[in-house]
Amino acid sequence: MIDIVESTEDLSHGMSRKDPVLTVLQISDTHLHAAADSRMRGVTTYATLLSVLEHAQRDRRWPVDAILATGDIVQDESRAGYERFRAALAPLGVPVYVIPGNHDDPKLMGEILASGDFQLGGELRRDSWSIVLLSTFLAGEDAGGLGPARLQGLRQALAAHAGQHILVAMHHHPLPMGSAWLDGVALRDSSDFWQIIDRHRNVRAVICGHVHQAADRTRNDVRFLSTPSTCAQFLPGNEFFALDDRPPGMRWLELYADGRVEAEVAWVPGVPRA
Repeated sequence: MIDIVESTEDLSHGMSRKDPVLTVLQISDTHLHAAADSRMRGVTTYATLLSVLEHAQRDRRWPVDAILATGDIVQDESRAGYERFRAALAPLGVPVYVIPGNHDDPKLMGEILASGDFQLGGELRRDSWSIVLLSTFLAGEDAGGLGPARLQGLRQALAAHAGQHILVAMHHHPLPMGSAWLDGVALRDSSDFWQIIDRHRNVRAVICGHVHQAADRTRNDVRFLSTPSTCAQFLPGNEFFALDDRPPGMRWLELYADGRVEAEVAWVPGVPRA
């Protein structure tokens, strides 16, 4: 699969200095199944995804320049699940960038989500910004990892865009979330990852999915943002697995020419639970 920079889309056009260079909608952990009515953790995941997308289209920031889906697109590694994801997003007419999570099948993603308006991995570039999509998938593992090849690819990608602001997107969290069970399935080589990030002062933010909760922290002047799931959420700060009562969510990202990142989580209330 494409891990770093196999393809690039230039979305440049004239904009005011006061306008964002890029407006991105991040969705994560959709956990679709082969059957449209399948339920997981108390919700019908396909229905909650549709609710999130409908909510997004009523926002002032719509249409966005891109949708970024940060992994666990499908729960059961089914072809039908990926086809349903594509069918739900394709009519929006927005470029969709995807990366795999631990529940995904990267091979199937490459077959179904890497053509037309859909891109697997790579990067998105506009003017002063580049978003680098980083795969942390490890076959047969719930935890994530990069390994020497992907770490080297990250070095090369950041060096190639030394004059730009960078946002790195991944599935697994590279910083502890304060939940023992969840931090046991985090990014295994996070120290190697941060050593690379620390050497590139133009990295403005790192975003992830996987944790089914929202976080907004800063590490060495780099913003770290985790984004809730489009289905059910995990209870923050809990030693053992537990569900939160938060509704489905998404994150808006507005990236400005001066390197500023405006980020906002939007929750979608009124979704019924079992």
